[in-house]
Amino acid sequence: MLEHLSERWTHYKGLWTAERPPGPSGNRLLGVMPTFRKDPLGSLERFQVDYGDIAAVRVGPIHIWLLNHPDLVEEVLLKQQASFRKDPVTRSLSVMLGDGLLTSEGEHWRRQRRRCAPSLKRAHIQSYADTMVRCALDGLGALPPGGVRNVHTDMMAVTLEIVAETLFGAAVDPKASRRVGEVLEFVMEAFIKDARSWRRFLPLWVPTRNRVEVKRAVADIDTVLYDLIRKGRAAGGHGDHLLARLIEARDEDGHTMDDEQLRDEAVTLFVAGHETTALTLSYALFAIARDRSIQARLHEELETVLAGRPATAEDVGRLPWTSAIVSESLRLYPPAWAIGRQATEAVRLGDYTLPAGDQVMMSPWLLHRDPRWFDAPKAFTPERWLDGLAERLPRFAYFPFGGGARICVGNHFAMMEAVLVLATWMQHVEVSMVPSFTLTLSPSVTLRPVHGVKLSVKRRDMVLPPATGAPR
Repeated sequence: MLEHLSERWTHYKGLWTAERPPGPSGNRLLGVMPTFRKDPLGSLERFQVDYGDIAAVRVGPIHIWLLNHPDLVEEVLLKQQASFRKDPVTRSLSVMLGDGLLTSEGEHWRRQRRRCAPSLKRAHIQSYADTMVRCALDGLGALPPGGVRNVHTDMMAVTLEIVAETLFGAAVDPKASRRVGEVLEFVMEAFIKDARSWRRFLPLWVPTRNRVEVKRAVADIDTVLYDLIRKGRAAGGHGDHLLARLIEARDEDGHTMDDEQLRDEAVTLFVAGHETTALTLSYALFAIARDRSIQARLHEELETVLAGRPATAEDVGRLPWTSAIVSESLRLYPPAWAIGRQATEAVRLGDYTLPAGDQVMMSPWLLHRDPRWFDAPKAFTPERWLDGLAERLPRFAYFPFGGGARICVGNHFAMMEAVLVLATWMQHVEVSMVPSFTLTLSPSVTLRPVHGVKLSVKRRDMVLPPATGAPR
């Protein structure tokens, strides 16, 4: 026992006395937590300006290295990825996500990735295009001729319907999918409250009020998901939805997933396919509303290519301006605004050695707005993506879906969904700014709008074309 305590003391003493890059001193006890809590994005920007490509910050007893250069990000996410694991904040999401692809590690993650990846290949994803367009048309059908809308609420409703149908099939009860969406919303808010307070330093087994409420909420999600898994197994895994494919998925030894593994992957895909795409679309609509020339060019492209018909999977490659708007939205307002890792062993980064136990933060918010990689970085300029910029950029100057082995497995799904939904809506509406509205961002688990995204939305026509695919 004494030997163990001595080893732990040596470990923590090493963390405290290790030579680290320069960075803000902050509060003597809490480090930068007080200022970071008030203004996370502004704090990151100040640290980058003051300390450059690599800065060490302290949040209470936790040492975090802020990496602000693509080469350093590449070291962590690709070249030396074996020396890192997910950071404790991300790992704490396992209360909700279990051991899904986002939170799992090691051999379990590799096995699950091999099982899940085939279900999210381009060929399979393209089969969901008709569902995406039909759900977008459903959302349009509920719009009045004109008026002020919180388009973030609208996009959350559309992407919720899309993920419910593509993940679970048309047979899923809309009330059940809405309940899952509501619970996930509550869990995300509760999670960030703990993450930004002193409670983040408590062991996960300590039953804070938030944690108790989260566990109760997760139990509601489990009731819905395990019922869907039971019905899916009873159907023999037949169907075109993702759950059916996951039920049938096998690893190289021929083993399938048990119910708990299916539940964890299903809720992870639900969160990824719902929240992040809705945010991308909301910010794209906001940017379009601010610049009439971008909107006019978008309407022109849609009228030329689609000529009034619903979009299809084949049209995604024929809509470069629409795709560029989505890419630019992901650049300027990346839903995954920060990515964290924790070193499992000493790692050399630049001129410094990161000790085991220290954490790193890599922020797409910062790198996507760095003038070294992007001209006029704070301007929404879709045309920057039309001349081969993606191929010229350093590998990790633009990484809205992460990178390396753990790049988001659903990135192609998300891109196709965003392009098709944006194209479908903008075929039939015009958006403009509401003078009294100011976009305020909250970097929580994702980059969320505090007061929604309120725009004036006017229907360009009163009759919608029939949706593609079979009716529900």
